[in-house]
Amino acid sequence: MFDLERKSKRVQELEAETTAPDFWTDQQKAQQVMQELNRYRQEIQAVETLEKQLADNGELLELALAEDDTEVMAEVARGVKALANAVDRLELTTFLKGEFDRSNAYLSIHPGAGGTESQDWASMLLRMYTRWAERHDYKVDLIELLPGEEAGIKSATLFIQGENAYGNLRSEKGVHRLVRISPFDASGRRHTSFSSVDVTPEFNDEFEIEIRPDELKIDTYRSGGAGGQHVNKTDSAVRITHLPTGIVVACQNERSQFQNKETAMRLLKAKLAEMYRKEQQAKLEQIKGEQMEIAWGSQIRSYIFCPYTLVKDHRTEVETGNVQAVMDGEIDLFIESFLRSPFNKG
Repeated sequence: MFDLERKSKRVQELEAETTAPDFWTDQQKAQQVMQELNRYRQEIQAVETLEKQLADNGELLELALAEDDTEVMAEVARGVKALANAVDRLELTTFLKGEFDRSNAYLSIHPGAGGTESQDWASMLLRMYTRWAERHDYKVDLIELLPGEEAGIKSATLFIQGENAYGNLRSEKGVHRLVRISPFDASGRRHTSFSSVDVTPEFNDEFEIEIRPDELKIDTYRSGGAGGQHVNKTDSAVRITHLPTGIVVACQNERSQFQNKETAMRLLKAKLAEMYRKEQQAKLEQIKGEQMEIAWGSQIRSYIFCPYTLVKDHRTEVETGNVQAVMDGEIDLFIESFLRSPFNKG
């Protein structure tokens, strides 16, 4: 599960690099080396801490058995349970091996057909992912939000910053289905709504994406409005359309038009880089004669509020009846089962 010997050897190699006289000549490369070195040190320390806790529990258990002390035995049992949970969390990190798994993430939500129903469902998903991120002490920025006419949202994008944000959230890509009694239907009928979730990693500056000015259509609008070309200096929100691909990004949460444009450009570069990566992956799979098991637009999970309560992931078959907890951000059950499943290809 965790190759401590290999990681220790890698630490020695990286430490040797840092002692070179010209190490800091290339600042960008030096920072990458230091980040990798710190990461491996933290991982090794985590394993060593668990090993010490295991030894301590073993000694405590021997003492409890020798003295037939039931209170100490209960303490050991609690310690072993906590240790098992810690090992389980550490094991999960070994499944985050994708090239961008450690990156921050952009998460975008778009409602499907169905007007107010699906727009309200999209807003519920926005709340769910915000709550999940807050539970993990991730920094969450709402960089774009387009409200619906009556309720809900037409689109939204979150920028989620933290260790392994993308690695965890990439399991959420796909279509999410809701079944419930509609609060917007006077007859109280059951409705099915769909919303799509897209997750893109934040790419480092060294990932070169060339974007020519003539490939962009840039609109500015008031942050609270739907959009349109700028008419005065109060229109600080920015929408950028990449003409060759049709990709559209927007940002409205920053204080100035310049800052919004800068954030929107970062998001555009991330989406373009992800698109190119997918194209390369598709070519590779075509050469291998394989098909992607999970594609954008597939229904990955159903949230059923009526006639019974159930949230079920259709890829891993993992399910829970505690719908309210899931909508409050408790989705680790689904994320972890995905990471451990054959669907997790990094």
